[in-house]
Amino acid sequence: MNNAPAPAIEVRNLRKSYRELDALDGVSLTLEAGRIYGLLGRNGAGKTTLMSILTGQGFPSSGEALIFGHSPYENDEILAKICFIRESQKYPDDFNARQAFKAAALFFANWDQDLADRLVTDFALPMKRSIKKLSRGQLSAVGVIIGMAARAEVTFFDEPYLGLDAVARQIFYDRLLEDFALYPRTIVLSSHLIDEIANLLEHVVVIDKGRIMLDEDAESLRGSAVAVTGSREKVDSFINGHQVLHRDSMGSLASVTIKARLGETERAMAAELGLELSAVPLQQLVVRTTMAGLQNDNNESVEVLK
Repeated sequence: MNNAPAPAIEVRNLRKSYRELDALDGVSLTLEAGRIYGLLGRNGAGKTTLMSILTGQGFPSSGEALIFGHSPYENDEILAKICFIRESQKYPDDFNARQAFKAAALFFANWDQDLADRLVTDFALPMKRSIKKLSRGQLSAVGVIIGMAARAEVTFFDEPYLGLDAVARQIFYDRLLEDFALYPRTIVLSSHLIDEIANLLEHVVVIDKGRIMLDEDAESLRGSAVAVTGSREKVDSFINGHQVLHRDSMGSLASVTIKARLGETERAMAAELGLELSAVPLQQLVVRTTMAGLQNDNNESVEVLK
């Protein structure tokens, strides 16, 4: 008998269709407890649809979405373990921030008021001003404070921090890591600001057109692709047999991004050929992987030079 605990999140062949559009197209993934995940992809890729189903705010056309082995839909016990903060978070118009936090404290069993108070100071949030009179950045601060102070077992952040300026976003990232180190839980960050959150992530999931394009540990992704730049003829010779994610050419020069981990021998060979090798940031890797997937959708095979 298997007594292993259920994953924090498990999705099995999940589909969500709106008339002729498949917002989710056979999505399957498993997210273990106690890690920070990045759910990345373009607008309309299916990220919010997936999170809405996982938080019981929507239901699939087919397949399963489980939190700790149970469906969250109309399941109060499971929903009490989930916090879902989105950019368009809604609050009663007559609420101020203090009232919003009091309401959250009643719902979330692990609510930490001391943390909430500290974050209020960090974000310089006016507590008595009504929610409807807050700036976009202040409204974002209300959301991220609730998301962190709730300390829910599973927390989804659907880009609520986009309204924050660069300094405030860095405060959010720093405080999130500090608190996660003390109180590990499952955190899913959805964001377009991929390079900003790259150092927070332990695992990366990329979704596009409702399908999973990438599902890998962040550590294994680092160094998994490289950009090769130099004479087009020498570049083509060097990348022979490697999967090509992207190519730029100008005259006799070429810059090609390949999916490869290059060893010392290959790096020495590149140096001999006068080629420049450069690491591919996570954001570029996500973009290149998505574009390669689009090429496949257009019945073009992923390029492998031979």
